[in-house]
Amino acid sequence: MIVVAVFLAAAAGMTLIRIVRGPSTLDRIVAMDVLLAITVCAIAAEAAWSRDATGLPILLGLSLLGAVGSVAVARFADPAAARKSGTGVGES
Repeated sequence: MIVVAVFLAAAAGMTLIRIVRGPSTLDRIVAMDVLLAITVCAIAAEAAWSRDATGLPILLGLSLLGAVGSVAVARFADPAAARKSGTGVGES
């Protein structure tokens, strides 16, 4: 368990550096999504190690948040896709 914690902490540290340094807003958003995935992995590893399933609803909620967030970011990052589907912001 200690090895897993060290690897997850190192991954979270590198992800936090990417969030702080950028260089673009999209890089920061993707890094936040990666940090959410690292958090899900940490909760899952703790649940597996302790053999306790009380964290599973939290995992489900965080996983859904990550998936919906990624789709929303991809939608707003590519305005051409929004224009094609007819749901563009400011469209009349």
